[in-house]
Amino acid sequence: MISYCGTDCSKCEGYQATQQDSDIKRKEVAENWTVEYNTEIKPEQINCHGCKSDSTKFFFCENKCEIRKCNIEKGSANCAECADYKCDKLQKFIELAPSIGKALEALR
Repeated sequence: MISYCGTDCSKCEGYQATQQDSDIKRKEVAENWTVEYNTEIKPEQINCHGCKSDSTKFFFCENKCEIRKCNIEKGSANCAECADYKCDKLQKFIELAPSIGKALEALR
């Protein structure tokens, strides 16, 4: 599954930890993401079946992700197909997570 931001969910550490139902992996992911995104993330927050799923989503994706909200509003499968590609919102996110920019470029 390709997320709204272009991430291949099957390669996402949070998704993998959830699919494996591994508390050890959740702890590792929480520690990595806390450092990478400069915010406090707890292992119990690492539960995600993908931001497009009808099931559990990572708390940030479900409640705070402007990329997800924008794609839902526009009816886009992901940012790569948006007419406003690389809008300010997306550009800021890519600066925080450069791998997102690479994933989206590959989709274009």
